[in-house]
Amino acid sequence: MASGGGYGDANQKVDYVFKVVLIGDSAVGKSQILARFARNEFSLDSKATIGVEFQTRTLVIQHKSVKAQIWDTAGQERYRAVTSAYYRGAVGAMLVYDITRRQSFDHIPRWLEELRSHADKNIVIILIGNKSDLEDARAVPTEDAKEFAEKEGLFFLETSALESTNVETSFMTVLTEIFNIVNKKNLTSDESQGNGNPASLTGKKIIVPGPAQVIPAKSNMCCRT
Repeated sequence: MASGGGYGDANQKVDYVFKVVLIGDSAVGKSQILARFARNEFSLDSKATIGVEFQTRTLVIQHKSVKAQIWDTAGQERYRAVTSAYYRGAVGAMLVYDITRRQSFDHIPRWLEELRSHADKNIVIILIGNKSDLEDARAVPTEDAKEFAEKEGLFFLETSALESTNVETSFMTVLTEIFNIVNKKNLTSDESQGNGNPASLTGKKIIVPGPAQVIPAKSNMCCRT
């Protein structure tokens, strides 16, 4: 059972830090989705994101404190140089398109290919059709996206950052899945090698995430500013 934590996360013991990246074409609403999740805001005069930024929010998942570190970058081609560092250490990804712009959906396979070539192969991915409030201008049928997600083994949701629809759910889906994978991994590493059924974990191992991804409960808690 997962519950959304508060927006202020100072002085809180953090059990895990999960890096999640937002990718997709520019103007699909990545920054709006992030603002809605991290600060519960929506701004109508959003500017294109320059370079990279990330925001954090701490939540409680199965009684553990999980800090989501959500990274956002501009979709414009000229920022492509950011890729490898951007993806490094990510354990989750949100692949976003705009339901009113067919081209943004048609580019998803390319984004997915880039993600898979730079990120850990066990990264948890959700496909997101944003701007579901603009139903009258829809250019991507839900069925097309659902079919693509099933074929590629992705989670899928349609969201509206404007109306706050499914934003929380999409993040919680990814974070809870990462949490379960990491916990399963911890469980199996606690068992002696001979025991357990390794086959049951096939495809679910997460390579131990990079530095600052999974933080032991008591690291640096004394020296927080």
